[in-house]
Amino acid sequence: MNHSTQTLFALITLVSGLLKISLVEAEPKKFIAEISETFQTFDARQGVAVDAGQFYAVNNVRITRHEKRTGAAELQWDGGYEFKGPLDHLDSGMVWQGRLYAAHSNYPFLPMTSSVEIWDTRTMAHVASHNFGILLGSMTWLDRYRGEWWGAFANYDKVQDGTDTPYGGTHNTVVVRMDDEFQVLQNWTLPDELVGRMKPMSNSGGSWGPDDLLYLTGHDYPEIYVVRPPVTGSQLEWVATVEVAGLNGQGIAWDRSVEARDLWAILKQQELVFRIRMPEIASHLEPANVNTMIRSPDNFALD
Repeated sequence: MNHSTQTLFALITLVSGLLKISLVEAEPKKFIAEISETFQTFDARQGVAVDAGQFYAVNNVRITRHEKRTGAAELQWDGGYEFKGPLDHLDSGMVWQGRLYAAHSNYPFLPMTSSVEIWDTRTMAHVASHNFGILLGSMTWLDRYRGEWWGAFANYDKVQDGTDTPYGGTHNTVVVRMDDEFQVLQNWTLPDELVGRMKPMSNSGGSWGPDDLLYLTGHDYPEIYVVRPPVTGSQLEWVATVEVAGLNGQGIAWDRSVEARDLWAILKQQELVFRIRMPEIASHLEPANVNTMIRSPDNFALD
């Protein structure tokens, strides 16, 4: 091996090493959170909402209000399997200004339709509805952040009974930003690697944290995915993963009535509601970077 070849080989090895380091650094950071409190319910099949004094266990067609300190069931709105009410598939919920807002869809039927359903938390009476009709998929979660509504329209790789094609395709799932009238202003796709963690199902839950990061869940794994809108482009940036033993996705909700980093979630199979103490994440992240540069005439890229 002559000197030139040795130099070239050394350069290739160096570049390869730098690329590996870059890829490792680009991977989402990993954190661990622990369940600090568990409540047995009979309705926690889709998600949970929370406010200062209560939490709300969400089923497909029922919502039960529980006293937050003891977990005692207080009041239930029943959309009724037995009398076949108008709602089919409630999902994640959140509380804002004394009202409980929940995402709703006609999953698993076609064409996909979605709506936002609203209850008075004091009486548990259903008080309002916003219909999306056929839009971007099946709405799975809704949240309020910086004076606007956010949510997700899920699509699935799962093939439903009576069909032979995927239910929309998981890669078509989008997170949306909406105005006060629930008109979609922007939407973002999920990173391919995150889609791979969620399929054949999709993004089930979402809630904005006090650190201005968006926390998402899938349908199966004991993981919470931390993302943020990109500086450029239309794909969310996956920055961290929080592992929570005993979790399996579904609807989540940050508790905004306390200073502690408390996130509420469920275990669908056992209808359990969890209070989870979340780790500090934002301080461990690098600022978003567009990976570009401004070049002067003597340094223009020409290829």
